[in-house]
Amino acid sequence: MINHHLEISERDKAIIDNICNEITDKENLDIKRQLLYSAITLLRDHNDRLDLKLASAAVTEMANAFAMFAPFKEVRKVTIFGSARVSQGTPLYEKTKELAHTFAEAGWMVVTGAGPGIMAAGSEGAGTNMAIGVNIRLPFENYPNTWVAAGEKLVEMKYFFTRKLMLMKESSGFLVLPGGFGTLDECFELLTLVQTGKAEPNPIVLVEPDESNYWHAWENFVQQQVYNRQFADVDDSSLYLITEDIDQARSEVLNFYSNYHSRRFINDILVIRLQKAPSEQRCAELSEQFSDITGGEAIRKIEPSKFEIHDNDHLSLDRIGLKFNKLHQGRLRQLINELNKETL
Repeated sequence: MINHHLEISERDKAIIDNICNEITDKENLDIKRQLLYSAITLLRDHNDRLDLKLASAAVTEMANAFAMFAPFKEVRKVTIFGSARVSQGTPLYEKTKELAHTFAEAGWMVVTGAGPGIMAAGSEGAGTNMAIGVNIRLPFENYPNTWVAAGEKLVEMKYFFTRKLMLMKESSGFLVLPGGFGTLDECFELLTLVQTGKAEPNPIVLVEPDESNYWHAWENFVQQQVYNRQFADVDDSSLYLITEDIDQARSEVLNFYSNYHSRRFINDILVIRLQKAPSEQRCAELSEQFSDITGGEAIRKIEPSKFEIHDNDHLSLDRIGLKFNKLHQGRLRQLINELNKETL
């Protein structure tokens, strides 16, 4: 659908129609047309050079990143965030390297910011074949680390916002190690996206260094200054796990997908796709347990909708449907945890 404020002349419409006619792949042509409308509006109405440079660079960076990630679309990925200032060989570096290695052994690719410190540890632990880098060009960090620079699984960004998009968009799980302002920014943005439903539910693990208090001190601040002031629901603490144990961190991410697969809204119904749907009795129990987020309506096993059939959207999976209020993502995460017990 074209935004009402994008007024395009008949001449521009004809140009866009001609371009669309030349596009071989007609899939998602409505969105491609919208992108062309937006570009023409920007070119016509904005002459500020900085605005145009920003828009051009952002679109180019995203296009390059999409192309780099495309061959690995079907491979699960975990993103590792953390400080660039951690020295090689330190306990935190070695712990990150070991953690990344366990995911690579499980067939997961490891995405990092491609820089030094924790990012280098993640890339090294994963190995060149399983490491993906999304680098940021900074005056004091000019080059990506060795383990991603040698391969083709690397993209470089000028802007932090496009970089964060790609670090978060492509992954199915997240490990956040200690770091400075940049790491905390990434952690809070990630939690914000999941808490507001702007990102898919994903496992987020805040990995504590041995005998450290980094994330527990962070959680104390969040408890006292955020939860206690009712700036967020205390149930939102279910969106993350704090642990110093590598095996627990790995299990938290991998077990999230032991039964849960994905979700999709069909009108006002949240469809949750599963390897195995709960029994009718178990659905009744869950309906009662989570009535606060369903308005008291039943959670029930359902068949694929006509929209999912049209899109061939994971039709082999079981499904449950619920009328989710979209407000309490922490409680939704608790429901997913319960559903994952079906296969444990």
